[in-house]
Amino acid sequence: MKSEVLPALVPKIFRFTDIDQYRTAVRNLKVEFTPLVRKISAEQVILSLPGCDINFARSFPRIADGQLAENCTAIGFSMDEGVPIRFNGADRDRSAIVIGRSSAVYSTVERTERQFTSIIFTPEIQKRGWPKAGQSWKVFETSALAQHRLRELVRLVLSVSSTFNGYEAADASAAIRESLLAGVDAAFAQVVDARWATRANSVKQFKMFRDIQDVLSANIARPIYSEELAKQLGISVRSMHDAVQRYQGMSLHRCLRLRRLWLVRQRLLAGADSVKMCALAFGFWHLGEFARSFRLHFGETPSDTLVKSRQR
Repeated sequence: MKSEVLPALVPKIFRFTDIDQYRTAVRNLKVEFTPLVRKISAEQVILSLPGCDINFARSFPRIADGQLAENCTAIGFSMDEGVPIRFNGADRDRSAIVIGRSSAVYSTVERTERQFTSIIFTPEIQKRGWPKAGQSWKVFETSALAQHRLRELVRLVLSVSSTFNGYEAADASAAIRESLLAGVDAAFAQVVDARWATRANSVKQFKMFRDIQDVLSANIARPIYSEELAKQLGISVRSMHDAVQRYQGMSLHRCLRLRRLWLVRQRLLAGADSVKMCALAFGFWHLGEFARSFRLHFGETPSDTLVKSRQR
């Protein structure tokens, strides 16, 4: 008796309601984030095809920084309308399409829950006339019609992919990939010159911003303050403030404080000796104000977080 052939193109679905359990499952894309809310409702739908992954995400308010793996080309666009995502310093995503190539980085601020898709091609796409992207992802304005067609194409692919069985998977995958390439071709063929996009694709200030992030990432075990940061980078505090304000939509000092709050939480969850010692270790000397900020941001007191770590 012939065995049943099961569907071979079933999308994987990941859902999260706890910020501490959230993990991205997207291949070839490393993402670090700072949440802007404590309670989340996030979803990732991932369809893996030969040489191509489609990643649909329903995200949550956060600051996110990503880096693409080597020998890849990634395309991104929103799947809904709402408060614009700040992408590389530009607040716009309607009729926008972004592209990243091998090892390129990006920075976003997502102030509200949004939906977006990234399509990651491997190996890197060549000779299709798509815009070049250097060390950072680039963003372009396309026509509303081209963006709408890309959105509908992704929804259609995700809805019908599971109807193909193992015998049909190879042919279906090749045809789907070709349709995606054609959709991206059309979007880039309809790119228009836009001042906001030129600002977002600026190289010099984005490099300064990434240098700030690199120093912060190298010092996750201790607080780092604005004067020390400026000294290490050889730039003024004002220059750092302008760069952070542009790319993360907040002041340098608020950004550093938010980062220190998140590091305190991670230390408490790992099992710190006491809330007071942990707070002081990360630069919070006014414990009452620290506790209020912590509860406002994470929805629980520092003591609650420490107790939770000891119950694991």
